[in-house]
Amino acid sequence: MNTAVALTIFNRPDTTAKVFEVIRQVKPPILLVIADAPRPQHPDDFHKCAACKKLIEQVDWDCKVLTNYSQENLGPKMRIATGLNWVFQQVETAIILEHDCLPHPTFFRYCEELLDKYRHDQRIMTISGNNFQFGKQRTVYSYYFSRYPLIWGWATWRRAWQHYDLEMQHWVKVRDSNLLQDILGDSIAVKYWTKIFQNYYQGNINTWDYPWTLTSWLQNGLTILPNVNLVSNIGFSLEATNTKDIYSPLANYPTQAMEFPLKHPHFIVRNTKADQFTQETQFNISLMFRLKNKLKKLFYRNLKYS
Repeated sequence: MNTAVALTIFNRPDTTAKVFEVIRQVKPPILLVIADAPRPQHPDDFHKCAACKKLIEQVDWDCKVLTNYSQENLGPKMRIATGLNWVFQQVETAIILEHDCLPHPTFFRYCEELLDKYRHDQRIMTISGNNFQFGKQRTVYSYYFSRYPLIWGWATWRRAWQHYDLEMQHWVKVRDSNLLQDILGDSIAVKYWTKIFQNYYQGNINTWDYPWTLTSWLQNGLTILPNVNLVSNIGFSLEATNTKDIYSPLANYPTQAMEFPLKHPHFIVRNTKADQFTQETQFNISLMFRLKNKLKKLFYRNLKYS
């Protein structure tokens, strides 16, 4: 393996240890670690954050370890955004994992090969390890193209990240010119994303990834999504920052091995059916999907207490 890996850590030594163990298996030559400081109002953070940093000291392969540890708590929005800015000051390309995103070992080779293949293709902005099509096969190839930059395990280039706009400075112009309608072509999706972006712009959402979505769309960028799921989010918990719904169908979603050599699509064309399914099941969740999910939650709750 020749590509740098960037890992964000905070206060989850249990999940961080599992992610670190997979990283250890593939032995990247450079490991860039981004850490936020403990929250002053959460005393448990101090020893948990220290335990996460202690794990990084266990690097036992030939590896250049670079750390970017905040001295004060910045929160997920500022910490990950500034951390990734730092990453791409150090390296041209990176595979990026958060402390609760557990990759299949083949995720790294998949990312590395595609980072090389599409290095100079400005149309591609994100290589994601996520496939949440729930068993629906969207292509005979190893991956397909999407408008959704799913980021539970992903990779990108400095040439793409340079466009990142944390403050979404263009949002008002995009909103007032109804540009999302041109981008999405779906009034329901437009309504959903307008609400999300407006809430973010007003400072009501503390995350870094919505600006990356808007950045990608404004650059007319595409995301590569694998035909099998390569990364599982193991961090769903009542104590989590964003992923609190432990009964979510995306929680601990299983991974599969990517087969090699990769089968590359002949054409770079977005898979509209897959994207429509993504919009309906992950964003602006449809009534039918909500009903199925509610039944699933009731089943697991009854199972737990029976």
